[in-house]
Amino acid sequence: MQVVYTIKDVHHTLRKIRRVGKTIGLVPTMGALHAGHGSLIEAAVKGCDYVVVTIFVNPTQFGPGEDLEKYPRMLETDTAFCKDLGVDLVFAPSADEMYPEEQLTWVEVEKLTEGLCGANRPRHFRGVTTVCVKLFNIIQPDIAYFGQKDAQQAAVIRRMVSDLNLPLQICICPIVREADGLAMSSRNQYLSSDERKRALCLYKSLKVCREKVTDGQRAANTLIDTIRDIIGQDQGQIDYISIVDPETLEPLKTVTDRALVALAVHIGPTRLIDNILIDLKNSSKIV
Repeated sequence: MQVVYTIKDVHHTLRKIRRVGKTIGLVPTMGALHAGHGSLIEAAVKGCDYVVVTIFVNPTQFGPGEDLEKYPRMLETDTAFCKDLGVDLVFAPSADEMYPEEQLTWVEVEKLTEGLCGANRPRHFRGVTTVCVKLFNIIQPDIAYFGQKDAQQAAVIRRMVSDLNLPLQICICPIVREADGLAMSSRNQYLSSDERKRALCLYKSLKVCREKVTDGQRAANTLIDTIRDIIGQDQGQIDYISIVDPETLEPLKTVTDRALVALAVHIGPTRLIDNILIDLKNSSKIV
């Protein structure tokens, strides 16, 4: 496995890979890798001839007062993790490598970024989409792998790729959870022991919501109230609870077909997100 730090070295390495016709899979990450990232890497290794993992804490997707400075950085551990899973190339650029001068060109997806996380993080998705386009251009993957845990990000990236006719496929992989149900996240390590226990209210509330839908409840407001009550019992500070169309992210009044139930909650100072997908035409797709 190679570890490179410059765009020039990426181009030099991948030019040879494309020349022999290998398919390239990309897993973009911000590091602090865990089993959730591992599932994306495993999917890429299975589906592609050559796998690239990027490790870059992207400053343009953090807003004022967010955790850019304390976001965990553990490159040595992360590269060992990648090597064990069969990654071929790790690209770990600096901020200066990715943004050598003031960024004047941005990629923005409208409408899909206005609600959910975008409502309180107005420039977050501009940073996400711009860095993804930069990485897509640098690496030119055939397939890029993202996780369902960041459901809004997944929808935004899919739409961006479609709208801009970018020549790659986007593969969205299921959420990976701890044994007790907590969605795996690099931010989980911020939680104290007590906060870790309280954080279970996110998935607990989503499971109850799923049960209510299975039992016939369809009113979005009623389902949201149920989730809010459960989270309140563990003193979670709610950023949002939304039930939306999985593709357009438009709010739903009634669950009649497919729905994304998504939430963001502060447990102590740590902001966590989680979601479930519901497909009433296929009960096995309530996940």
